[in-house]
This record gives sequence, C-alpha cells and structure tokens, in this order.
Amino acid sequence: MNLPDNPWNTFISAFSRTEVPVITFTELVLAVCIVTALSIPRRSWKYVGLLATATHELGHAVAAVTSGQRLSGIRLRFDHSGTTTTYSRSKLATVWSCFWGYPVPAVVGAAFVWCGFNGWGPAALAVSTAALAATLLFLRNPAGFLITSAAIAGNIALIFLVPAGFVGHVSVILGLVLLVGAVRDLIKLTHVHLRRRDRLASSDAYLLYRATAIPSGVWIILFTVLVAGSWLVAWQPISAILPPGA
Repeated sequence: MNLPDNPWNTFISAFSRTEVPVITFTELVLAVCIVTALSIPRRSWKYVGLLATATHELGHAVAAVTSGQRLSGIRLRFDHSGTTTTYSRSKLATVWSCFWGYPVPAVVGAAFVWCGFNGWGPAALAVSTAALAATLLFLRNPAGFLITSAAIAGNIALIFLVPAGFVGHVSVILGLVLLVGAVRDLIKLTHVHLRRRDRLASSDAYLLYRATAIPSGVWIILFTVLVAGSWLVAWQPISAILPPGA
C-alpha cells in the first residue's frame, strides 16, 4: 500500500459518507471473536483498554469545555487510570464534567458501530483523530502523549492505507471494543465501592457524591443506564443482519 499523493485531501475526504459496507453474519461472528480476543484477556486488554481510558478522560474534557470551565491538563497512565484537571466557579458545571467519564466510551462505541454499518466509518475515525489531536495541547505527562499519539497514528494509518469500504468493518470492531470497555470499567467501579473502599478517592461516583450529597450508588445506576442505552443503540444495526430466530 502506498501513501496518498495529497494526505490533507485524503483526510478531509474521510469526513464524507462512503458506500455502505456489506457486513454479513459470518463477518459479524468474526468481529465478535476479534473483540473477545482484544477485550477479555488481561494481557491484551492491558494495551487495548488504554483506548477506553483515553476516551473516558476525553469525555471529562469535552464536558468541561462545553460547560465553560477552564481545562488545565489531562494525564493518562498505563495502569488505565487518568486525571482531567479543570477549574470552575460553578458547582453545576463541575458536576457535569465529572459525570461524563464512564458513559462516554459506551456512547462513542455505539456511534462507531452505527457509523460502521452506515457508511460513515472513515468519518468516525477522522472525527476521533481531530479530537485526539486537540487533546495533545492539554496532555501533561509522557504516558499521555504516547497513548494519544499511538491512537492518532493508528487512525491515520487506517484512513490513508485501508480502503474506505473496509474501514467500516474496523469501525464496528473499535466500537464494540469501547462498549465492552465501558462495561469492564463499570464493573471495576462497582468493585471499588463494594470491596476496595480504600480507593474511593479516585472514583467519579464518590466525587459526585461529595459534590452533591447524592449517594454514589445513584450515580453508578445513571452510568449503567447510559451504557445500557448505548448497547441498545449499537444492537439495532447488528440485529438487522442476524439470521431469523437468532
């Protein structure tokens, strides 16, 4: 495969809709196998799960900026933890940005799946590349730069080197990985509140409780509702290609 003669035009054209890919039931089964291999074993999730971490922190950052807060910095770590530092005089804005961490990987995952099935796979990658590139201005540690740069490089390679029709299939796989990651993170969060309460200081649900006096369990339920809703959205195009009676 050769690099495009005009990389900028190639990147801009990725925002356009392409031919809707034909995803068969066999390919869907193969995609589920790939997602399982990437998302379930701890050895592979150690690396692939960093995508969910970056998306989690990006959710905090976008929510902060859209609510008028000052975004100071983002830190990503290889242990799947991260920190987004913002400043605001509004408690409501602080609560808003704190909330949009755990649900965002699922929301983005559902969007990737939908885009993959509807001819917008390259556009999903192009938008995520632009969003990740913007975060480079706010990253404050080497691990964050490495994780984000690797994600950007992977997206660009897919946009430049992979046929647009096939990118839709990749978009579905990435979306499912993020959806699985959202569930894994919810389970981990619940475990912290039930068994590892010495780690509550790093829990978004606990921070929301401290800011609002609303119990952490309520926030975890709200996270779960949004994650479940994202799975439901992703299931719609998937269910359309299942055999009758499946």
